[in-house]
Order: sequence, then structure tokens, then C-alpha cells
Amino acid sequence: MNISAIIDIFPQLLKGLGVTVTVLIASALIAYLMAFIAGLCRLSNHIVIRKVTGFYVEVFRGTSLIVQLFWLYYAIPMLFGIQLGSNWWAGVIAIGLNYGAYLSEVVRGSIQSVAKGQTEAAIALNMSRFQRMRLIIFPQAVRMMLPEFGNYTIQMLKGTALVSLIGLKDVLYYGDIMRSTNLSQAPLIYLLVLVLYFILALPLIWLTRKGESISKKGVASG
Repeated sequence: MNISAIIDIFPQLLKGLGVTVTVLIASALIAYLMAFIAGLCRLSNHIVIRKVTGFYVEVFRGTSLIVQLFWLYYAIPMLFGIQLGSNWWAGVIAIGLNYGAYLSEVVRGSIQSVAKGQTEAAIALNMSRFQRMRLIIFPQAVRMMLPEFGNYTIQMLKGTALVSLIGLKDVLYYGDIMRSTNLSQAPLIYLLVLVLYFILALPLIWLTRKGESISKKGVASG
């Protein structure tokens, strides 16, 4: 392996690191927010709220993230005249809404997995529905959500590579630029891209494992 080539390539890839990391952080925040909103709304007693959030979840889970990205960046401005501000925002919103739909099912499933006896005990203590959710059900459900939230955050990191398709200068964008100017170095370039994404994923992998250990503690069963 050509060490001098690695020394030349790696700093170029690092130019896109800021975009990759900021897109990941922003889209993860949107995804987490949408996950809790949609997940809780799907447990609502109001059928309209359940249907609307159900429509959002099924559309974003049932269609391709690439197509959603192109719709937000190209189609919506052309059809409706709605400008999202920049390609950065289009990428962040597309990834956030897509993974938020998947994570909403994690939220809903985790809440429903809390032992029924916990709810019955809270009712016996004359707690309101809000108190039951806030004090009894939600803390236990969050523990169960942690591993899947970690796994989907890693998936989001990999999903950020798609933003290069709408011109965002992320890690993959610079890799593609170097590959187009030097085809003979393509295998090495993409190997280094893989290595850089793996390095970025390492803290997330560690946090996911911590989440798995936390989820095994303190959740009542029965």
C-alpha cells in the first residue's frame, strides 16, 4: 500500500468531515424529535391523530430515502415553490424524517412492551394518565429504546453519504472528486472512505453497547 498516496488522500477526505458530522447531528435531532412525537401520537385515543401520524410513518418507511431526498431538494421547490433554504437543510430534513419514521415504531413498541401490571399499579395509586406515562411507563420504555436508537443512529451516519448526490461536500463527495481525477487510485480512495466512516461509527457503536447494558437493568417484567 502506497503510504504517500494515503497521506495525500486522507487530508482531502477530511475536508468533508464537518459536513458529514453536522448533517448527522442535525438529522439525528430531527429523527429523535419526530420519533417521540409520532410514536406517542400513534398511541393517542384520537383516531385522526393516529391516522395522520400513521400516514407519515408508512410513507417514509415505505419509500426510498434517495427518492425522498430528491423530492425535498428538486420536486417540492418546483411543484409548490417551497424553498428549504439550502441543500444542507434538504439533506438533514430528508434523513431526519426518514429515520424518525422508523424510530417512532421503536418508541411505540417500547411503550407497549412495559408490563401491564405497572399501569394497573399506577391506576390503583390514582395516578392520572399523564402521571402514569411520565413517572412509570416512559422511564422504563426509554431504557428499552436505547439499543435501537443507537443502531439507527449508526444507520443515519451511513445515510449521510447520500447527501453528496445533491451537491453537499461531505466525505464521499471529496472521495468521488478524487476518484474522477485519478481512476487508478479508486480502490484506495474508497478504502479510506470506508475507514473514515468506521472511525466515525466507533463512538456510536460504543454508545449502543452501553445502551444495551442499560436496557437490561431496571425494566420490570411480567
